[in-house]
Amino acid sequence: MAALSKQQVAAQVSQLVKDCENYRDELSVDRIKAMEYYDGTMKDTPADPNRSKVVSRDVRAAIKKVLPSLIRTILGNDKVVEYQPVNEGDEASAEQATDYVNFVVFPESDGYDAVQDAAHDALKLRNGVMRWWYDKKRKVQVSKHTGLDEQALVQLVADDDVQVLEQEQYEEQIDTPQGPQPIKLYNVKIRRVSEYGCTRLAAVPLEEFLIHPDAISIEDSPITGLKKRLRRSDLVEMGYDRDKVDSFAAAGSDKEEDTEQSARRREAFDENDSIAKALQEVDYYELYVKIDADDDGIAELRRMVFAGGLAEVNLLDDEEWDEVPFADLIVERRPHQREGNAVTDDMAEIQRIKTVLLRQTLDNLYWQNNLQPIVQEGAIQNPESVLNPKFGQPIRVGQGTDVRAAVGYTSVPLVADKSFAMLSYLDQEATDRTGISDASSGMAPDALQNMTAKASAMIEAAGIGQTELMVRTFAQGLKRVFQGLLKLVIKHQDKPRTVRLRNTWVTFDPRQWNADMDVTVNTGLGAGTRERDMMMMQVVGQQQEKLLAAYGPVDNPFVSIDNIWNSVSRGVEAAGLRTPDLYFTKPTPEQIQQMQKAQANKPNPEMEKVKIKAQADQQKAQLDAQLQREKMQQEAQLENQRINQETALKRYQIEQEIQLKRQTSALQMITRDPVSNVNIGGDPG
Repeated sequence: MAALSKQQVAAQVSQLVKDCENYRDELSVDRIKAMEYYDGTMKDTPADPNRSKVVSRDVRAAIKKVLPSLIRTILGNDKVVEYQPVNEGDEASAEQATDYVNFVVFPESDGYDAVQDAAHDALKLRNGVMRWWYDKKRKVQVSKHTGLDEQALVQLVADDDVQVLEQEQYEEQIDTPQGPQPIKLYNVKIRRVSEYGCTRLAAVPLEEFLIHPDAISIEDSPITGLKKRLRRSDLVEMGYDRDKVDSFAAAGSDKEEDTEQSARRREAFDENDSIAKALQEVDYYELYVKIDADDDGIAELRRMVFAGGLAEVNLLDDEEWDEVPFADLIVERRPHQREGNAVTDDMAEIQRIKTVLLRQTLDNLYWQNNLQPIVQEGAIQNPESVLNPKFGQPIRVGQGTDVRAAVGYTSVPLVADKSFAMLSYLDQEATDRTGISDASSGMAPDALQNMTAKASAMIEAAGIGQTELMVRTFAQGLKRVFQGLLKLVIKHQDKPRTVRLRNTWVTFDPRQWNADMDVTVNTGLGAGTRERDMMMMQVVGQQQEKLLAAYGPVDNPFVSIDNIWNSVSRGVEAAGLRTPDLYFTKPTPEQIQQMQKAQANKPNPEMEKVKIKAQADQQKAQLDAQLQREKMQQEAQLENQRINQETALKRYQIEQEIQLKRQTSALQMITRDPVSNVNIGGDPG
């Protein structure tokens, strides 16, 4: 088969758009009801005449409770998104892309407003849709400049985009060292025509969003896009041919208009007036269609732009495309369905019941405070005193009339107090259905009532758990947004850009980055209370201090400089402060290298401890040896003294024994018998 003609393609696209519009109109019934309940209109619960018209605002209250926690968790981080490398060598590009998208592209694209709007739609209307695009327009500026000299005038009109509309020349005397001198000055009026482009993010109004009814996600939808109304001048500003734009039918031209409005417009402008025509609105379709236009058996994704209708003559752009620049964001999944579950789905019935109960309760109190008078006809001379009573005004009755019987009041039983128990039950039912409570809004439940710390922690954990699930589901949809934003930057930024980042001028060149890097949307902090987040970061900091003390700051296998900075910055964010740089300074790579060199040159504390211990052990050994020597010397001296004493004692004993023997011998000689001595010499016998 031959390739499809443009007429055939337009016919197929027209049928797909018709299916999308029918599906959109079916869903609009629920969305209108949700918006009415949020605004407190509730047309499906009308008030009775002359009765209370109060409306319970439970849908609005629940959304306003959970929305701050969701936004704080997503947008409260210093880095909303982080890119991870998928190939070797992508590490530096991933870090640069993270900084560039977080601190430059995302704020410039009005990303914060877009995320908040999409979150609000998801909580209220089931789905929030975001789109991203590169906005390239032609900008016309007219300005007046006075008092220009020739050099300034030349510099002003040197640009090719500048056109001089009016010019006035005059002379003026100025004082110079040579005296007053005339100088030529100029007043000019110029028009500057310039083209500019930037990335944009926005939440799409759901009444403008088109998706096929059979689609479970944007990825598998055969057609995705939007339909809105643009002025003809907007289309011309986008670069489309003016004559072709002027030929398109105005939006709503096939509908009957109000007679008074039509008459007023005809009086103000002629229908061919170019000024009026430039401000006319036309239907604008930006569609991303999967269609086999070349008949190769594979449906390719094409971007097709129509204006004023869906016929072939209304086709402005038709080209192959790489992705569908839309993301579907929800806070609660419905399995196998594209639509999520909104807070309104759980709260609408409760709001309707509470509204009826509140009206009945107030009506009962009104009747109690303003009882109906029962008046005997003809008995009261001034009926106005009963019908419109005033303080101190007397009620005059006729002569002989029993005053107590003349005026009475109806008896209305008080049943309003019975409603309060039911209202409390409905509040608990709302918490059970949605999981949204005071804890979900970031306020600890024990701040309002007295209970044990354990019970308070259990209630807080239950509320935070529901909120965390909403946050993580919403963040999962944001991954597609940041993937598309990265591809958009890489595709359209055709030259390096230098921006100021953390008080430093940094140059980014996205052309070399990998467009398929992994994406992580940070949801680490903010789901619970600030006190819980700050306590968690304090625990992390204490663990880091212990590891630094045990292993040192250099070549620490557990804690690096970046880890310490992340802990400090996240602690500041947990305290509710968005800019950690105002309170702490992240060291540059050069400073880190200098610190590491200085730490490397310093002696190792552990080695120093070993050396000091060795020196102490050596000194102790020397002291012990010296003490041992002194002890041995003292023992030797004592031994010598003992030996000398024993020797002297023995000598003394010997001398005494010798002396005793001498004395004994002498005594014997003195006491010897003389006769014996004679006989010995010669015996006479």
